Formats: sequence, C-alpha cells, structure tokens
Amino acid sequence: MTDATTLAAGAAIWRPPTDPAEDAEVLLVHRPKYDDWSLPKGKSEPGEHILLTAVREVWEETCVRPVLGPRLPTVEYISWGRLKQVSYWSSFSDGHQAAPGNEIDAVSWLPLGQAREQLAGTHDDPVISAFRPLETVPLILVRHASAGRKADWPGDDCLRPLDAAGMADARVLASLMACFAPVARVISSPALRCTDTVRPYADGSGGRVETEPCLAPYGRSADFSSRTDLADSLQRLLSCLVAERRPAVLCLHRENLPDVLAAACAALGAPAAMPADPSLPKGGFWVAHATAGGPGGASRAGPGGASRAGGLAALERYEP
Repeated sequence: MTDATTLAAGAAIWRPPTDPAEDAEVLLVHRPKYDDWSLPKGKSEPGEHILLTAVREVWEETCVRPVLGPRLPTVEYISWGRLKQVSYWSSFSDGHQAAPGNEIDAVSWLPLGQAREQLAGTHDDPVISAFRPLETVPLILVRHASAGRKADWPGDDCLRPLDAAGMADARVLASLMACFAPVARVISSPALRCTDTVRPYADGSGGRVETEPCLAPYGRSADFSSRTDLADSLQRLLSCLVAERRPAVLCLHRENLPDVLAAACAALGAPAAMPADPSLPKGGFWVAHATAGGPGGASRAGPGGASRAGGLAALERYEP
C-alpha cells in the first residue's frame, strides 16, 4: 500500500432465510452513478480507521448499523488511475430494516445464490464467493496500551499507569472493539495498565471491568503455585467464555499473549490453529470468531491509522 492508494471498506450483510430450506439472504445496494448492484462499501475519510469506515459506510448506504464478523477477502483494483483497496467483513443482521441511503437509490435482499450470480465478474465477486453465512460470537484479546518504560516506574509494576499515548489509544480501542461487539463481558489482568486499557470500552457499553489473576503472566500473582495451576485456570476461563456464547473482551500482556491465544484456540476446538506470529503491538487486539461448530476465523488490528505501525499494517485476516 502506498500514499496513492485509495482505501475503502464495506460488508456482506446477511440474514437467515424465512424458509430454513432456502439460502441465507445478502443485502445488495444499487448505485445510480454506475447503474450497478454491489455490496455496500465506500471510501475512508482522512485519518479514519478502516474498521470505522466499514461501519460508517454500510450505515450511510443501507440504514443498517453493522456488527462486524469474520473478515472477508480484500479486493484491489485500479479506479480513476489509482490503486483502490477495499476491505470487507461479514455481518449478521437480526432483521433490521434496510433502506437506500447516501448515493444509493435501491436496496435488495437476495438469496446467496442469486447474489453470487448478480455480482459475478464484478470487483465484489471474490468477496461474495468466499462469504459463508455463519453466526459468530467474538472473543477479543487485547494487549494493554502504552504505559511508559518499566525501568522508569519506581513503584509496584502492577500499579504502572497508561501514559498519554496509551490513554488516547484506549479511547480509540473502545470504538474499534465496538465494531465487533457493541456490548461484551470485559475481563482484565489486575494490572492497572490493563484495566485502564479496556475501561473506556466498558464504560461506553454500560458494563464493568472484571479482573482475573490468570490473565497476568506467571509469577505476578500469588494465586498460582505453579505454571500448571495458572494454565488450568486460564483454560477453564476460556472454555467457560466460549460456552457462554457471549461476546467477551480480555486484556493481557505481551508475555502471556501466546499462552492466552493458545488457550482460546483450544477452547474453540482448534488447538493446532495458532498463527505463526501471535504478537500484537501495544493496544493491538486479536478478534477470534466462535461459531456453534468451532472457530470461524480470526484477525488482528491496532488503534493506529494508516501512518502508524499496528494500525492498518497489522489489520490482517487469519483463517484457522
């Protein structure tokens, strides 16, 4: 991606069929400017995170406020002499009424098979071809935001607070995680820099931050006499969260991110699905999508924009 790249985003909005024997239905929009049907999408505003672009553009074109699910293929093509990169997500609709919005003169719910025929040969073809109608529940794993250097903090490390950049990123994270889970159970390592990373999200969704010692790295809590005890507690937590079928946000540390992600994969029924590189930047997050039958894919993102490492550069799809 270069500075000359036009960034855009959208979603494949779907709903269950009225007849269980029929295909799920996908929402398409008609653009009078091009006289064509497409998935709802649009260009990013300056400095806008691509996740927020997807939610805003779908809302503006369809009057449906999407909750993003698994990531779909990104499409690239030349538009008006510039490379255009369009990111997509799947989004389940529980019956919201759709209506034409900005630059749209009609919307239509089509059975998936018909939607694929309608979009065949268009830029949306790879997206609708890869789309699968799966109801998913997000499990979001967040690395705490910036809290300065440990060596510069004279007190108890558990009480080390977020610095100014970390506080700003925590506010951005609240809006980004809400794209996947407007409301969720919020659980954090007891460390202040962790609880404060997810507090703006919890406050905005009307929830509270719970603390769990098993989300701290081994040796930082007196609750566990061995690594095995901690690993068992962590596995119980993740298994219970997946079984609840309720969105959840967990905030943790760089040191134990691989262990927590491995426990999440095991709880989702895919213990061998660990990505080769599970790392996150400070304030970055993994979102794993659980289906009734197991894992539904995962992706990672950070609070930064196009100019910051951990933002668009780290927003990638990972299929277990």
